Parts: sequence; structure tokens; C-alpha cells
Amino acid sequence: MANLSVQPNDRVTYKVRYEDDDVLVVAKPPLVVTLPGKGHEKDSLLNGIFAKYGTKLQNLGRDRDFGLLHRLDKETSGLVMIALSAKAYDTLRAAFEQRQISKFYWAIVRGKPKHEKGLIRKPIAEFKGETGDDPRTKKLARISSAGKPSITAYRVLDSSHTGSLLECRAVTGRLHQVRVHLESINCPILGDGLYGPSSTRNAAMRLALHAHRIVFPHPTSGERIDVRTPWPVDLKGVLKRHGLKRPDIPSSQGEVVTKAEEDKGDETASPPPP
Repeated sequence: MANLSVQPNDRVTYKVRYEDDDVLVVAKPPLVVTLPGKGHEKDSLLNGIFAKYGTKLQNLGRDRDFGLLHRLDKETSGLVMIALSAKAYDTLRAAFEQRQISKFYWAIVRGKPKHEKGLIRKPIAEFKGETGDDPRTKKLARISSAGKPSITAYRVLDSSHTGSLLECRAVTGRLHQVRVHLESINCPILGDGLYGPSSTRNAAMRLALHAHRIVFPHPTSGERIDVRTPWPVDLKGVLKRHGLKRPDIPSSQGEVVTKAEEDKGDETASPPPP
């Protein structure tokens, strides 16, 4: 264990939602960063995963991100997928690029979208700047004609006079995509200190966004794997405060928007200049 590139830390906890010889899917708690970085060299999710799977992940190496296939923002809770072999990593990375992997989120937002179900197709560009109450320069995202094509599908699960509960599917994987897209249709996520207006920043104890489901083809068998995790405990009070029902885990409804519908989209406002 002394030669591991990421320091193991068994005090970083997580729940295993799926595991076999090739793939691990875990539920990341809120307020835990996904990767080690400045100020979080020892307390990231990857540090915690290395405490048990360090030898396997070390063999994948830094070029394969030690098996980590995607990441979540610090305040976002939910499912993260890790490959446990080089072959699985390469196969699943290709599946991500070919949009064969579907990631679903639950979000509590202010207001309600104009449509019960729709598609947000607005390009997103990354930049470095300051926002919210944090004066530090950080990597951010915004709607821009100079950005990369970005698609988020959504549907309304419940709504009240103060907010709505949405299920979103990130068709593309841009920085802060769901957050930026929902804010762009005047439905900022509660507790969003980066992109939400001041009226919503303190409406939840943290960002009310939870990655509750991931569907992927198994890298060895090709079998369709559907992994889910329940509504997070720390956001139950936010649902109750806004008169929203706890969402049932989807079963027969499948993806929020089908491939055929991705060519339409009913939220198509022109992006501002970069």
C-alpha cells in the first residue's frame, strides 16, 4: 500500500451500489470531492475507494484516472462509476463517448419549467472567474455560442407554488451542465451557490442535486446494467418544506427523453454572446 499514488483513507465513507470483477458503482455522500486536489489531498472519494481497491486502481494508472470514469461536484450526492480493470475502463470510456451510458439526476428547483417534459439544447463554455459568495477564481461554465454542444433532458415529477422536483438526464457531459441548463430556463437548483440567484442560494443546506441512476452496457457481457440509489436523507426536509413528494425510483419509464426526441427540444432560446 506504500507505493499507491492516492493515499488510502478508510474514514471517507460511501455505499457500494453495484460491484463485480470489472465495475464498481458507489454512492458519493454530499460535501465530498470526487478527486484529490488542493486542500483535499486525503479526503476525496477516491482516497476512500483506494482504502479497499487501491491495488487494482493503481494498476490502471494515472492515464486511466485510476479507474474513475466520471465525477460529481462536491455538493452533489449520488452515483459514481469506477472501472476495476484496464479493459473495462477503455470499453466504458468508449461507451461514454458514444452516449451509450445514461446518467439521471433528481433536482429541486425554484419555479416550474414551461413544459412538463423537454430538452434543453444550449452550448456551454468553460471559463475561469468568480461567482456567488466565494471570491476565489475557479473553473465555471456558462451558456455561450462559442461553447460545446450540450443537451439536458428533463421531466417534472412534482411541483408546488414554491418549487418543483425534476428528473434530468445529462445527454452530454459538460462542466456543471445540469446546473447551468436549469438556471438558463429560470429554474435554478435550490442551494446553488455558483449559478443560482441570491434568493435560492440559502434555500437548501447544500446543492439540491442527486445523481440517482446510471444505466450502462456491461464492459464484458454487454448486459444492460441499471443501478439506482434512493433519495438522500439530508434533502428529505427540503422536499417536505416545499410540499413535494419523495420520488419513486423509475421502473418502466426508462429514459427521460428518447434518442428520436433529441432532435427536437422545446427549450431552444438563443445563447448570449461569449
